[in-house]
Amino acid sequence: MKIYIDGNYYSKEDANVSVFDHGLLYGDGIFEGIRIYNGVIFRLREHLIRLYESARAIMLDIGVTIDTMEHNVCECVRVNEKKDGYIRLIVTRGEGALGIDPSSCKKAIVIIIVGDIQLYPHEYYTKGICLMISSYRRIPSACFDVRIKSLNYLNNILAKIEARQAGCFECILLNTDGHVAECSADNIFIVKNGKILTPSVTEGALDGITRRTVLELAQKSGIETAETTLTRFDCYTADECFLTGTGAEIIPVVSIDNRVIGNGLPGELTQNIIQSFTTFVRSLS
Repeated sequence: MKIYIDGNYYSKEDANVSVFDHGLLYGDGIFEGIRIYNGVIFRLREHLIRLYESARAIMLDIGVTIDTMEHNVCECVRVNEKKDGYIRLIVTRGEGALGIDPSSCKKAIVIIIVGDIQLYPHEYYTKGICLMISSYRRIPSACFDVRIKSLNYLNNILAKIEARQAGCFECILLNTDGHVAECSADNIFIVKNGKILTPSVTEGALDGITRRTVLELAQKSGIETAETTLTRFDCYTADECFLTGTGAEIIPVVSIDNRVIGNGLPGELTQNIIQSFTTFVRSLS
């Protein structure tokens, strides 16, 4: 593994940043997780646009143009000779003083890690998973807009710990209005009366790239979709449910808070979406 840090490549053992980096000290930075399929970086430009929008939102000067960043990511994949894998692209505020004031950080640090993807067990996709609704609420946009994909994921981590302690793979986070936002590490969709529904990004959902792709594929197949407001009632009474994410791709959900979804098996429309997504990514070249 050759890890890119600010224009140079390092081995896994030698790759490091300063203990005074504000990304480490305060979570002051942004990131993207990106898949590689058959040698093609999946929707790289969309990921980079989201990265640069996050940077603008927190007034972080990345220091290179989006075109240069695109070149650097592609080159890092080439150097690591990955046909299928995962990219973690990180930009921190950089090294600074022991204090939250970002003006002490003179230069952002760009890190690109290209490695293998950790696949989930096959049975998750064939049998589905169980969810719970977390007691933790999504941080409201009045405090922090989660469309900024920041390095601070403690809200998600606490929800994930709660889910694991309850014996669930994932959990749903509601916002402070009691509306469904997203899961701890995935976007959520439900199916009701043949229509695919997902929380709007203004409800606290990350504008996920896989999420966007699923909406596009569904619309091309003639399936009605909507980004809307959902509550726990909508989840409990859904005909089908599934999650999307860069790592997870699409995982069916068969139970939420011990309420069986549909007939307790991955739904037909969900399976069709999985097949469409799989066909789409396999066609990349």
